[in-house]
Amino acid sequence: MDVTTLMRKAAVFNADRPAIIAEDRTVTFAQSWDRGVRLANALIGLCVEPGDRVAALEDNILACADLYLACAIAGAVRVPLYARNSREAHQHMLDGTSCTVVLTDAAYADSVAGLESDVESLRHVIVRDSGYENWLAEQSPVDPMISRADDDWYIIRHSGGTTGRAKGAGFTHYDWVKNGRNWAYLLDRMTADSVVGHAGPISHASGYLFLPIWLAGGANVLFGAFDPQRVLRMMRTHRVSHMFASPALLAALARHPESSSAPWPHLRSILVGGSPITDATAQHAREVFGDTLYQAFGQTEAVPLTGMGPDEWFGDYPGSTPARSAGRVLPFAQVEIRDENDRPLPIGESGEIVAKVEGQMHGYWNEPELTATRLIDGWIHTRDIGRLDSNGFLYVLDRAEDMIVSGGFNIWPAELETVIADLPDVLEVAVFGIPHEKWGETPMAVVAVDAESTLSEQQVIDACRDRLGSYKKPTRVQVTTDPLPKSVVGKLLRRTLREPYWSGRDRHVQGV
Repeated sequence: MDVTTLMRKAAVFNADRPAIIAEDRTVTFAQSWDRGVRLANALIGLCVEPGDRVAALEDNILACADLYLACAIAGAVRVPLYARNSREAHQHMLDGTSCTVVLTDAAYADSVAGLESDVESLRHVIVRDSGYENWLAEQSPVDPMISRADDDWYIIRHSGGTTGRAKGAGFTHYDWVKNGRNWAYLLDRMTADSVVGHAGPISHASGYLFLPIWLAGGANVLFGAFDPQRVLRMMRTHRVSHMFASPALLAALARHPESSSAPWPHLRSILVGGSPITDATAQHAREVFGDTLYQAFGQTEAVPLTGMGPDEWFGDYPGSTPARSAGRVLPFAQVEIRDENDRPLPIGESGEIVAKVEGQMHGYWNEPELTATRLIDGWIHTRDIGRLDSNGFLYVLDRAEDMIVSGGFNIWPAELETVIADLPDVLEVAVFGIPHEKWGETPMAVVAVDAESTLSEQQVIDACRDRLGSYKKPTRVQVTTDPLPKSVVGKLLRRTLREPYWSGRDRHVQGV
């Protein structure tokens, strides 16, 4: 079944129920569908045809819901852009997907202004300014009833890797319906009385929950640009039951004074993902929000693959350490650990995580050669290193290219980063390998702390030695108050920090 047909049905059956709640207004399903139809007709008037790509650069406001619906109604393929990206990154994504139209909030208009001259396919840049509502009201309210097949393209989401340019992962209507089903299965059941809050942008992981709650007849709450106080107040006012939060957003919400001012009886599921979470953040959030935390793991290319609720996350499973895992393999996913020859490894051994799940990408947009390296015989090769235990918990050790080989031992930076992040005053940390005459490579840690912090290099080394063993401890530590370098989608750039130490060498690995 295609996304548009299912959303149209839900709009009819829940016409008078609240569908979209923004900071300044609430619209019903009927009203929201009408807004989507009008915007779809505006796109059609701009010569957007079924299958054309339409980009969006936006915060979580009412207008972003308009475009979510409009692209589906017009049969267009939605291409989310990321607000934190540079103009160059926007141009790359627009050009790589041959977008014909881009809609942008006024706050981001400067970053895409004039790109019609630089992107051959781009014909229109529409700025949603103070005249947007009047312009929308002038469009036709007649549903164009454009039909789409299950295998027609629905969305292109760009993966935010730490190296190279972002790659556009394409999904069909069928993919997206199955994807939403898998997310909904992981969480406490959504009903027509459920309310999903979007603290993170719906262009990212939070957007996976938009379709499931719409189809259930519940409401999507759009908090706008992230502000902890506003998010917490709207969560209480609108009785948010489900939401997504990255570890950074979760920490900011849990630490805010208003989060602990009263209980959260209506809150049932906070989905945590996007990056590793520390024990300290998870435990504190649990104290504040109760047993509502769910964790999931996957990649843009294939997600969700694993997950766990509070009973598993904080439970006792002999032979497993759930808090150190990314959850258990989900019923609708297949996950294997494979060696360098693509052969499955036994339980407990480490290798590349390879997965297959309904709803995974069909391929990288217009990049068949790249697709062939990551999608092989229906299996997504994640380039992540991990292991499975006998209870089905997956432990993600690191990215394959970030592994440190020291004295013949494999060391995964993420293991050290998790330990160091639990230390007082640590804001962020990056661990990477640098050359060592005796061991070949050795771990180095760069630790960003508060300006008043007294954390010492030796404390960092001692903590890693005590929790992970002597051979895994960093032999060099740099403590800084400067923020660490990140990609345009906010991922830590270990390679940028590592590069100077390997300058002048032919290979970024060191033999003993």
